[in-house]
Amino acid sequence: MSAGRKLRLGPLPSSSSTKLTFACPASLKADLDRYATVHSQAYGEAVDAATLIPHMLEAFMAGDRGFKRGAGAKLPPSRAPATSPPADSLPR
Repeated sequence: MSAGRKLRLGPLPSSSSTKLTFACPASLKADLDRYATVHSQAYGEAVDAATLIPHMLEAFMAGDRGFKRGAGAKLPPSRAPATSPPADSLPR
């Protein structure tokens, strides 16, 4: 990839973070790893998929018109989707 090519995600800002664990299909993980490689080449800074995922989700949510209109933001905290299931509810 040439240095002049722009990716939709763009350069990454620095920010504080909270750890979140999730499972995804192996094919998605492979795509995320490929995207990280292309992003690293485009912007000259090595990143991995775990670093890119939060920025990708932010970009996705920023582009979601229904969410931006407030449909997702108006849920009361007690009805908001959980970020991860309780440990005792995970399949074994």
